[in-house]
Amino acid sequence: MTSVQHDEQTAGVTETISTTRILPVVVLEDAGSAPALAAALTEGGLRAIEVTFRTAAAADAIRLMAERPDLLVGAGTVLTPAQVDQAAEAGARFVVSPGFSPAVVRHCQRRGLPVFPGAATATEIQMALDAGLDTVKFFPAEQLGGVGMVKALAAPFRSVRFIPTGGVNTGNLADYLALPAVLAVGGTWMVAPALLAEGRWDEVTRLTAAAVEASRSAG
Repeated sequence: MTSVQHDEQTAGVTETISTTRILPVVVLEDAGSAPALAAALTEGGLRAIEVTFRTAAAADAIRLMAERPDLLVGAGTVLTPAQVDQAAEAGARFVVSPGFSPAVVRHCQRRGLPVFPGAATATEIQMALDAGLDTVKFFPAEQLGGVGMVKALAAPFRSVRFIPTGGVNTGNLADYLALPAVLAVGGTWMVAPALLAEGRWDEVTRLTAAAVEASRSAG
């Protein structure tokens, strides 16, 4: 893949995520639940999902969800180049990592996978820019200073877009999305582990629809 094709692919991924500005962060214990979860999220109006590599079910869950043409599936909590390969082979269209790993970023770029590394400091954001990236995951958002910290970091890094994740919920969603530098927010409240374990798909859809509506109201 040429650098131009990779840039176009990354632009396509960020555009899809920006349509609803909500990126659910899923920890799925049972891959068999993946199709029902994907259906619940899309019914609620979402078009992108991050499936974390925190469980052994991640690759199979990505594979099952990636079969849907109306859902952009990415891999989260990717810590190693080997996990990048697993994610890509399962059908992941983008990669998210909790911190900045040069090895993970380089491997994603070699494979033509858009990558959004975690960045908590100005130094890490500078590293992302040096690697040719302009979108980072700000994690853990609330613990690092929340909206005020994103504002402070966005001031010198005007070309950078942020995906704050960690402590984001319906109570502070609008505050984050009101910032021009915020591409989207990552969240777990609509895919809470208890909801997934109990198969409460109607509730997942209800919470998802409410989150999408709140994101639209936030502008």
